[in-house]
Amino acid sequence: MNALHDPALVQPMRDWDHLIQHDRVHRSIYTDPAYFGEEMTKVFGGLWTYLCHDSELPTINSFKRVRMGLRPLIVTRDRAGQFHALFNRCAHRAATVCQEAAGTASRFTCAYHGWTYRNDGSLLAVAHPGGYGDTLDKRALGLKKVPRIESYRGFIFGTLNPQMPPLADYLGEVRRYLDYFIDRAPGRELVVQAGAYRGVFHGNWKLAWDNAADGYHPSFGHRSLFEMTRVRNGSDKGGTHFARDPDDSPMYCKAFPYGHGLLYQRAGMGPSLWQRVRPTPGSEVIADQLIAELGEKAAFEALEGAPGAGINLNIFPNLLIIGNQIQVVEPLAHDKTQLTWHATKLDGAAEGVNQLRMRIAEDFPNFGEVDDMETFERCWEGLQAPEAEWVMMHRGLHRSASAGPDADGVQTVSATDEAPMRNYLKAYRAIMESEVPLVVAD
Repeated sequence: MNALHDPALVQPMRDWDHLIQHDRVHRSIYTDPAYFGEEMTKVFGGLWTYLCHDSELPTINSFKRVRMGLRPLIVTRDRAGQFHALFNRCAHRAATVCQEAAGTASRFTCAYHGWTYRNDGSLLAVAHPGGYGDTLDKRALGLKKVPRIESYRGFIFGTLNPQMPPLADYLGEVRRYLDYFIDRAPGRELVVQAGAYRGVFHGNWKLAWDNAADGYHPSFGHRSLFEMTRVRNGSDKGGTHFARDPDDSPMYCKAFPYGHGLLYQRAGMGPSLWQRVRPTPGSEVIADQLIAELGEKAAFEALEGAPGAGINLNIFPNLLIIGNQIQVVEPLAHDKTQLTWHATKLDGAAEGVNQLRMRIAEDFPNFGEVDDMETFERCWEGLQAPEAEWVMMHRGLHRSASAGPDADGVQTVSATDEAPMRNYLKAYRAIMESEVPLVVAD
C-alpha cells in the first residue's frame, strides 16, 4: 500500500460552524472551485463510492470504465474471477490505457509507448526494455489499484480509506431497502445490462443530493408532467400521490448514518404499483400476452415487478435508486454534473416483465428528470448572487426533536421535511474537515 500525499488532503482554515449550520448552508460550498477539488479527493475516495454492478462484468476478462470522483478507473474481472479497480493511468507517462467504455480484455496496452498490463493491473511488458538497462522493476510499475473493494448483493463499491468500516456497516439499515428493491426479482438478483440514459446539467453535484429525498418539490417541479398524466391517463397514474399535501399521507423520509437518505413513496401509492404506471409504448400488448401465457392472477403478480419499487434510496456520495433504475451522480467540474440512469432487469422474471421495465425506465428520465435538471440549473444561476449567501434547509426542524434518531441512528420524518438534506451535509462536513488517510495498492 502507498499513502497518498495530496495538497487537497491538507485541511485549510475553514469555519465549518459558519458554512454548514443546523438550518442553512453557505452558497460557497457549491460555487467555490476550491471545495470541489477537495471533494473529489476526500468524499469520492474517503467514503465507499459506488463503482458498478457485478452483472455489468458477467464473464471472465470483462471490464468497465468508471470514475471515482475524477479518478479514471477500470473495473475488471480477471481470469480467476476476481474483481479489481485499476487506475486507468499508465505508470510511465500517465496516459489512459483503456478507451472503450466496456468489453472484454485480458490486457491493456498504452497507445503512447506500448506498455502492456494484465487485467489484474500487473505490468506484463515494456517496449524496448533495453533502454532501461537493469533499472526496470516491473513489479513496482503496475497500474495502481483501489485497495478496498467490497460488494453488497452485486453493488460494487470502492474506497481508498483504510479507516472506513466494512461496506455492510457503512450501509447499515439502508440494506433493508436495497434488499426490498432487489428481492422483487423472482431470482432475487438484479441484472444491469440494458444500457443507460445520461444527462448533464450546468451546476454543482450537491444540487442533485439536495433533491434526492425531497418530497416537497414533486407537485411543483413536476406539475406539467402530473397535469399531462391527469389529462391523458386519469388522476390515479404516475406521481399524482403528490397532488395533495404529502405530509398528510403515509409517505415518509428517513435519514441514515453516513449521509444516506430515503423517500418512501410506496405507502402512499395504493395497493398496486402496476395500476399506477403511465401507459408506455406496447405496454397493453405485453400485458395481454402475459395474461395469455400465465393466466390473469399470475400475470398481475408478475406485472407488479415492472414498475419502480416506490422508493428513492440514496447512498452517499453517488448512488441513487429511483423507480426501477440505478442513478449514478458523476461530478465533472464544480459547475458541471452528469447523471447516469442505468435500466435494470429482474433475474428470473418473464421476458415481458423485463421488456416493460425497459419502457418504464424511459419514462421519468425523459419526462421528469428534465424538470429536475432544469431546476438544478436555475438554482445554480441563483447561486451566482454573492450577496445572497444562504441556502435554507430548515423545513421540519420544529418536528425534529420528537423524531429523533432510533437505536440504529435512523431518523424518520414527514415526506417534505429537509432532514435528509441536513443529514447528508452533516456527513459531508465530517469527511471534509477530517484528515483522510488515503492509500492505493500496487
